Amino acid sequence: MTKYKSTSEVMKIISDKDKIRNFGVIAHVDHGKTTMSDSLLAHSGIISPSTAGSALAMDSMKAEQERGITIVQANVTLHYQQDDDDYVINMIDTPGHVDFSGRVIRSLRAIDGAVVVCDAVEGIMTQTETVTRMSLEERVRPVLYINKIDRLIKELRLTPEKMQETLAGVVANFNELIDTYAEDEYKEKWKVSIQDGSVTFGSAKDKWAINVDIMKKKGVTFNDVIEAYSDSGKVEDLVEKAPLAEGVLGMVVKHHPPPHIAQKYRIPKIWKGDLESDTGKALLACDDNGPTIMMCVNMTIDPAAGPVAIGRLFSGTIKDGQTINIIDTKREGRVQSVNFFMSNVREQVGELGAGNIPALLGLTDVRAGQTISTVKDIPVFEASKYVSEPVVQMAIEPKHPKDLPKLVEVLRKLTIEDPNLVIKIDEESGETIMAGMGVLHLDVAVNLIKDAKVEIVTSEPLINYRETINGGCEPVMAKSPNRHNKIFMKVEPLEPEIAEMCRNGTLSEMKDKKETAQILRDKGWSPDVAKKVMRFDSRGNVMINGTKGVQFVDESTDSLLSGFDEVMSEGGLTKEQVRNCKFTFTHFVPHEDTAHRGLSQIGPASRRACLAAFLSAEPVLLEPMLAIEVRVPTDLIGNVSSVLQGKRGKVLDMQQKGATSIVIGEVPAVETFDISEKMRGQTAGKAMWNTHFKAWTPVPKSIAATLTEDIRKRKGLSPNPPVATEFIDRD
Repeated sequence: MTKYKSTSEVMKIISDKDKIRNFGVIAHVDHGKTTMSDSLLAHSGIISPSTAGSALAMDSMKAEQERGITIVQANVTLHYQQDDDDYVINMIDTPGHVDFSGRVIRSLRAIDGAVVVCDAVEGIMTQTETVTRMSLEERVRPVLYINKIDRLIKELRLTPEKMQETLAGVVANFNELIDTYAEDEYKEKWKVSIQDGSVTFGSAKDKWAINVDIMKKKGVTFNDVIEAYSDSGKVEDLVEKAPLAEGVLGMVVKHHPPPHIAQKYRIPKIWKGDLESDTGKALLACDDNGPTIMMCVNMTIDPAAGPVAIGRLFSGTIKDGQTINIIDTKREGRVQSVNFFMSNVREQVGELGAGNIPALLGLTDVRAGQTISTVKDIPVFEASKYVSEPVVQMAIEPKHPKDLPKLVEVLRKLTIEDPNLVIKIDEESGETIMAGMGVLHLDVAVNLIKDAKVEIVTSEPLINYRETINGGCEPVMAKSPNRHNKIFMKVEPLEPEIAEMCRNGTLSEMKDKKETAQILRDKGWSPDVAKKVMRFDSRGNVMINGTKGVQFVDESTDSLLSGFDEVMSEGGLTKEQVRNCKFTFTHFVPHEDTAHRGLSQIGPASRRACLAAFLSAEPVLLEPMLAIEVRVPTDLIGNVSSVLQGKRGKVLDMQQKGATSIVIGEVPAVETFDISEKMRGQTAGKAMWNTHFKAWTPVPKSIAATLTEDIRKRKGLSPNPPVATEFIDRD
């Protein structure tokens, strides 16, 4: 076992960029990421080797230890010795459950390589595919670690030939993913192969791993592995010869790039500033002497020290006491101390150079996803694109009213640590609503609130809905409350591709006007319309100024948009968010006198006009549809299909893998709350399944009216939605 290096020795190595590697562990839930990470920590002397594999040291939260899943990403800096070379390896262990995929996406920004852990028996699963796709989109190079090889020998009792065939199949499937999702330039370069050592086999639980390099160096073969699991063999001998850390960290050192190499191709993808400028050159070169530029990827709250901002330092050197700018919010902050993590212990280091993953104390205003720099007004890093959006919500309130301030404080901390948890207050009912990626996400949040000694009462989990339109409408007119201003508005469905660009930030008011107009023209919009967009709404809607030669439009823009924003956040049917609508403001008859056309007059008129147009254009309610993948013995396929059909779901595909079948289908999110009881009952507990958000789909006509009524009643509104004529004014 390597000696645990002191911080001062690690600091000597850390200044040599060639000796740094930043990698993350990503995988499907329960494929063995955290168990593998334990062995790596033991190898660096951070935890005792005897507890590795059961300590789950990277799962520091009580909920993680109890549930046996990773919920938050954990950082650790390891020291690794290979022959005579010393390396500093920054590792992030990420969650596998789909409800926490937001954390995986943010972690990918900080790393240059990923070790994808995959179960030898289950092979490449949906979440393996999702996380691999995300890493390739961020230009993070993947290598493959096939775990649980012992299952092939002990459970499936495969012959050596059959075993090699199975493993070759997993590698081929993984390379198919790279072929599908990698950019052309990296498709061939990044494919993994057993021959060059970018695939490692092992058992994280038993703490051994082999790849081509280890086989050559130590003379271990696959027969030795099979021998170790036979009655006369000893797994300990195998661990002695081929410890897991050497296989995995050796593969990381060999195949993952050091930070100054990786940034040359990663920066053009994640930073849209001028690469020829001094700042751009410093970022590409990962220059210690350049301006300090860091992207925060994760916030944790230290009970003693307050918020800790963890992120990737792309350029410059960050030091204690340094004053920096938070670019996104145009604020200043001061770094109290610079640290890195040795497991869950924070080590103070005073300063760190570019290419590392520092943990900074003292920056209370920074949030995950923000850019911090010593230079003001630099372009920020591209926002992380999330695969899912919050679809489940619940109302929460303190059991004792006196605990309200404490609850507010706990919620504030939770949203700092997890930007994917959305807290909002319903203005009409006064309820505090918490929205998350799934039932598990909310369940974990509720337990964290209880751990903070706040007793709360929660509603049943509720599904979020969305509203959109099926048709268009001719311009309708609405007057301001004083009847002196007239606004004419029409609406039509927005092209899904453009709506998606609004949601992922490709189109936004922050971007250059010429650039956005060009994108719209390329998508077939007329030049006149393309340059007259007043608002790109991040929910996927746009507002266009279609007036010609009308006075006072510019000075009334904010008032007009306030009405539009209000309707987009609370649509006309059920006060749910609106998506995929293209509003055009066609004509405006304002009052001459400024006093008669202020916000209090134009805002309500704009809101009425948007509602009238929306309700005239065949409004529909959308519900979240989840993709579901069920693994089940072949003779039970019929039972799984009947469960899905009973839940308004449908089967889309079936695949055979040995004795099990995989049923791929879709099911509305609202129907999944009791799906586990139904599925267990029908399959005697033999089915394994997982779900992830797929798309927003229209609610079937047969239940739309009842559902609309139920949602409105729940929100304390009258059961019937308003009709367009209530908002249309006549001359």
